[in-house]
Amino acid sequence: MFTPKAHNPALAAGLIFCASAFIAGTTLLAKALGTDALGPPLHPLQISHGRFLFAFVAIAATVAVLRPRLRRPHWGLHLGRTSFGWAGISLMFASVAYIPIADATAISFLNPVFAMVLAIPLLKEGVGPWRWLAAVVALAGALILLRPTPASFQPAALLALGAAAVIGMELIFIKKLSGREAPIQILMVNNAMGVTIATVAVLAVWAPPAPAQWAALAGIGVLMACAQACFVNGMARADASFVAPISYATLIFAGLYDFAVFDVIPDAVSVTGSAIILTGALILVWREGRARRVRP
Repeated sequence: MFTPKAHNPALAAGLIFCASAFIAGTTLLAKALGTDALGPPLHPLQISHGRFLFAFVAIAATVAVLRPRLRRPHWGLHLGRTSFGWAGISLMFASVAYIPIADATAISFLNPVFAMVLAIPLLKEGVGPWRWLAAVVALAGALILLRPTPASFQPAALLALGAAAVIGMELIFIKKLSGREAPIQILMVNNAMGVTIATVAVLAVWAPPAPAQWAALAGIGVLMACAQACFVNGMARADASFVAPISYATLIFAGLYDFAVFDVIPDAVSVTGSAIILTGALILVWREGRARRVRP
């Protein structure tokens, strides 16, 4: 029988903060691999394959050492979660090769909004005026980041928007899966399925990576495994309404990494759009926390 983790907000905050740094690190490496920074650019499907391959190796090694007690997985939920997760990360890795990491990261914060909208038909959840206000505000910020004028429109930003929508669907499966299985089992099954799907998808576009690219692919996998472990364990130790705002530190790390490595400085449009998306997301977090407190 799976026993939930003890409530520990301080530890949860530290784990989510670390996860944010790791996740931003994966997008930095993905940008290096998708451009010519480390050699001929790799296809996004090859980058996502490396992410799942090396993450699976890292998690499988951890399971072999710790030998946790596993139970029978819910295969259907895992397959749905992994399929949408693979598609979302592939789109995200494609987008960061063309637009600033901070912009792509900010747009990815729309995934809770898409999850909220999808929960209406799929989970039969009701959505009140505050939730719709949060959705409208966040989508307005995304529209700003898209720069919808002939002179400044960023088509690649649509890839990040698609990633947010697909990951929003993944969150529906995560919500159904949460509480059913231990975090280490969820990570193991997710990455085992992910590397299988990614291997089939990459066959048509595979190109031999340079040594530096192999190192970056391994880095993405290990960082993502660390991020997943921190995030899942953090979520297990505190309420989602407490954890979610801390995860937005990913945007800060993304901007710092992009500046340090690629000399990218966010312009006024990026800062404005990102701030509006974060405002919408925080409204949603506040509303969820308030609703959870008053719910009997």
